[in-house]
Amino acid sequence: MRRRLYFMLPDVPSARAMLDELLLARIEISHMRFMARDGLPSDMPDVSFLQKTDLVHGAQLGVVIGAIVGLGAGVFLTLFPVDGMTLRTAAILLVALGGAIFGGWASGMNAAAVPNTRLKQFTPRIEQGQVLLMVDVPVRRVEEIEEMIAKRHPEISFGGMEPPMLAFP
Repeated sequence: MRRRLYFMLPDVPSARAMLDELLLARIEISHMRFMARDGLPSDMPDVSFLQKTDLVHGAQLGVVIGAIVGLGAGVFLTLFPVDGMTLRTAAILLVALGGAIFGGWASGMNAAAVPNTRLKQFTPRIEQGQVLLMVDVPVRRVEEIEEMIAKRHPEISFGGMEPPMLAFP
């Protein structure tokens, strides 16, 4: 399992230096993302569309709500069938599945236009020219990485951490 750590870096050169130090600490570049107001150098990993928007959270919420509504509609159609139709129990599951798929799609499309709510707290500082670093580290190395960054760069502020992430959520 990994844990995502957030750090606010003063500018792009310090972000570049932090990238090099994390690589020397054996953190893979695929587990680091930077977000800045202006463009970053091409050799620094930028945040992806999924990390900039609330698409994933919106789709997850849509799947749950769609499945609940679909389940309710399936039960309703089974208890009160349309004249001439007989619905079986499998129809309840199919309607619930259809509701989950439609809910996930519709909610995900809406959430794609919304900025990521987890990053909202960092937006004012990013607009001032600071750079956000998101790094996913193994749970057993969280303290080691935090101490390394605090010791070498006292000017860098720790932005917080997310709960542990599973490899396959």
